[in-house]
Amino acid sequence: MLPVVSIVGRPNVGKSTIFNRLIGQRKAIVHDEYGVTRDRHYGESFWNGKDFNIIDTGGYLPDEMGVIIQGIREQVHIAIEQSDVILFVVDSVSGVNTLDKAVATILRQQEKPVIVVVNKSDNEERRLNATEFYELGFEDLFPISAISGTGTGELLDRTVKLLPETEEETESKDPKLAFIGRPNVGKSSLFNALLDDERAIVTDIAGTTRDSLNSMLQYKGQDYVLIDTAGLRKRAKVKENIEFYSTVRTDRAIRECDVAILILDTMRGFEDQDKRVLREAEKFNKGLVIVLNKWDLVPEKDTHTVKEFEEYIYESVPQFSYVPIITISALNKQRIHKVLDVAQQVIDERNKEISTPEFNDFLNTMLNERPLPMKRGQQLRITYATQVKSSPPVFKFFMNSPHDLPPNYRRFIENKIRQHYGFEGVPITMVFRQK
Repeated sequence: MLPVVSIVGRPNVGKSTIFNRLIGQRKAIVHDEYGVTRDRHYGESFWNGKDFNIIDTGGYLPDEMGVIIQGIREQVHIAIEQSDVILFVVDSVSGVNTLDKAVATILRQQEKPVIVVVNKSDNEERRLNATEFYELGFEDLFPISAISGTGTGELLDRTVKLLPETEEETESKDPKLAFIGRPNVGKSSLFNALLDDERAIVTDIAGTTRDSLNSMLQYKGQDYVLIDTAGLRKRAKVKENIEFYSTVRTDRAIRECDVAILILDTMRGFEDQDKRVLREAEKFNKGLVIVLNKWDLVPEKDTHTVKEFEEYIYESVPQFSYVPIITISALNKQRIHKVLDVAQQVIDERNKEISTPEFNDFLNTMLNERPLPMKRGQQLRITYATQVKSSPPVFKFFMNSPHDLPPNYRRFIENKIRQHYGFEGVPITMVFRQK
């Protein structure tokens, strides 16, 4: 495990800007609205030969009792427990206030090293005034400007000196599973149930998760990266900048994952936004799984109920009839590990490779079953085919007039490939080239 540095402090002092500065990319949501960063957000940084993880936390509010505020408070405590070094961020413009003192009281009660980071020290006067923060009771204090980068080098020098030594790690090749879907369908509940942790804040308020979270999970000897994303909203309803960034991040998670797991609330049905997410994941050739959550709330279930739900979804999107559908209850932890089992099956299908001789034998059998049509007085012929790529699978066909191949015959080929070889949950790409 890499050492961990957590960034804590009251809201709107620039924690997310510092996080982005230290990891060298725009990953955390940066906005001047109170309490924008709600969940812990992870990133990786490198300085003076040392790799380390950074956690960006929600603003710490010790005296406010709202459900979101309580969740943020818990996030800070968990971040402190996981940290090797804590960056306590304060604001040089507003000076020391009661919230800073409350956070300092909590931090002084633990034994891990704390560095006071006096952000927004954009000029000489503010850097001089930063010394007032010594009254919080910590020895290490660094005035910086996260926006311009002033002072961050010295801060990082001190940070890495306080980190424990670790063995060098290699880049992870572990499969990435992204939990996607509309707000309040149970993505974070499933995420936490699988991790048996409280890494994501779970409440019954739609849209609680705004940032994406990555966590490692080992299951049946295989390591997975789980990505819990912000709930996607219809684009017409994305009015706030922060909601827009969350939507962009969810789209990015789809691009980066190996399997996109669409979570549906069984009681709310299958809507246009869910279909859009599936199309987006298919466009990027990701493995696909549909999970019907809150199955325990379905009344009067019998042996036909699951089949009825499957038919309802497949009739809504016939082109996705190859996507497996499973039922779970994240709250009761019913069949939650089935999600990982099916995701691994999809990964195996995505990695499947078919030899060229075998595939051409299949092709000849298929063509004999349903010969290619005539086009403009010419008999269409496919003379050769091969799988040119796996993960995701891509098949290339060589023929005499690829532009004349009708769409219904392309669908016929794909259906026959699926009937013969499976590829459950996996989009298939077919490329037709002139011989």
